[in-house]
Formats: sequence, C-alpha cells, structure tokens
Amino acid sequence: MTTQGYLSTKPIPARERLILALDVASLEEGKRWVDRLGDSVQFYKLGLQFLMTGQYFEMIDWLASQGKKVFADIKFFDVPETVRLAVEQLQRRRVDFATVHGNDAMLEAAVSAKGNLKILAVTVLTSLDRGDLDDLGFQCDPEELVLSRARRALKLGCDGVISSGLEAARLRGELGANFLVVSPGIRPVENRPSDDQKRTVDVADAFLGGADYIVVGRPIRQAPDPRAKAEEMQATIAGIFRG
Repeated sequence: MTTQGYLSTKPIPARERLILALDVASLEEGKRWVDRLGDSVQFYKLGLQFLMTGQYFEMIDWLASQGKKVFADIKFFDVPETVRLAVEQLQRRRVDFATVHGNDAMLEAAVSAKGNLKILAVTVLTSLDRGDLDDLGFQCDPEELVLSRARRALKLGCDGVISSGLEAARLRGELGANFLVVSPGIRPVENRPSDDQKRTVDVADAFLGGADYIVVGRPIRQAPDPRAKAEEMQATIAGIFRG
C-alpha cells in the first residue's frame, strides 16, 4: 500500500518533518545535543524521561529561544477533567504538539482546552505487535485497532494521530489527508534483537505511506556521527518532497 499517492501535501517545511526524540537525562545534556545537531534538526520531542529531569519547562523555553519547535510527548491519560486542566496549562507554553493516550472522554477534554496546541491521539505504540495486543486483551490486528482509534480521535476534534508508518497508508486511504500523521519507530536498517521497537519502517516508506512527520531517536543519537546521520535523513526527506 506504500504509494506516492499518499505523499503529504501540507505546507510543512521539509526540514521540520524530522523530529528528534530528545530522550536524555538532564537539561545540560539536552542542550549539548541541540548544539551538536545544529540546523540539522529543527523539531524536538520531549518525552517522559526528560519530564523526570525536573527541567522540562526550562527545556521547552530554551528550545523556543533557539527557534526550535517542540513536541510534548507526555501521553496524557487520566480523569477527563484532569486531562483538560493539564492541556490548558500546557497550551500556554511554546509547544506545538502534545499527545493524549486515552478514551473518547479524555480526548474530548484535551481538545476542549488545546488553544493553538495540536493534539495527537496515540493509536497503538510501535513497541507493540499482535502478540502484545493479545496479552492486553485486544483480539484484533494492530492495523484495525489503529484505524478504529484514529477514526474516533478525528471525530472528536484531534489534529492528528501517532501511528506507525506501517499503518499510515491505510489511514490515508480510509480517512483522507486532512489530519496529521506522526510516525515513530523509524529504523533505517533491520532492528537489532535488543531494540524494543517492533512495528517499524524506514524514512522513505513512512513518508511515501502518508506520514507528515517522523520521530527518530536512537538511529541518530547512537550513530557514529549524529549530525551527519540527521543530515542524511534530511537529504532523503528533501528528495522525496522535491519529487
């Protein structure tokens, strides 16, 4: 199902389509990575590990001062009113995207308070495969669960979804182009046995399948030359969107 017909036509600068997962242990280490990567990365994801540094908002403010975009990947999951109040607080910051991982009431609460913040619904984590879903009590194929959750999220007013690139083309084919697809689990080569990401695709397949953005962490951070690896991915992206 990977086809040029699903290539994103949204007016997103090509170099902003690569989001770097800044999964590090301190504010200082985060700043070092941003300085090291320079203009090879324009968009950063701050997740739960960074939240635990106690300097999450300092990093958001510093990234914004550097002209970078910010994706707050906290995966809000709580009582709907608590989710609403948390999103209301977050949207006052210079944050572009935030994730919610919950039921319809939680998603609806987040949407009601989002302001200019874009709310992305988590569909199925890319670390889960069919066996994992069976263990969790979901007796269905991952693609069907992703589609079901995405359909509900969009009806509730979410701006887009987090989805593996494996499901992006199906989402585009059935739900159209007027929402964001952000795809983590990008792996340029076959996974190592120790890698916890299971439903993966490479850079080109993610975008050709319909993703608007990709999230990349370890393939860049663990590369011998991280900036060169980021620029290599940026060149691939530029080639896809020029074509």
